[in-house]
Amino acid sequence: MTGSTGWLLLLLAIVLELTGTMMMKMSDGFSRLLPSVLMFVCYGASFTMLNYAVRYMPISIAYAIWSGVGITLISIAGYYFFGERLRTASVCWMVLIIVGIIGLKWSDAQ
Repeated sequence: MTGSTGWLLLLLAIVLELTGTMMMKMSDGFSRLLPSVLMFVCYGASFTMLNYAVRYMPISIAYAIWSGVGITLISIAGYYFFGERLRTASVCWMVLIIVGIIGLKWSDAQ
């Protein structure tokens, strides 16, 4: 398998983590069965894909991207799907997270 396999697995892990986190919100504190079950399924699948992704890339890069992109995406999803506030300061901090991930990836490439 090639390096692109690692990136595909990481992308899948991010999508599953995002879905699991959205299900967490929708489960309403485990009071709704289907979102509660889907949350566990998505998180388990996300960690499984992340585990496979680190076979093809450094764990520091994979985990930084997985968590940083996940934080950014769930913040945006919270705004659009759950009506949560997205303050300007929060957006600035998310930009810094993404810049940090890019910097970490650049430093790994050298």
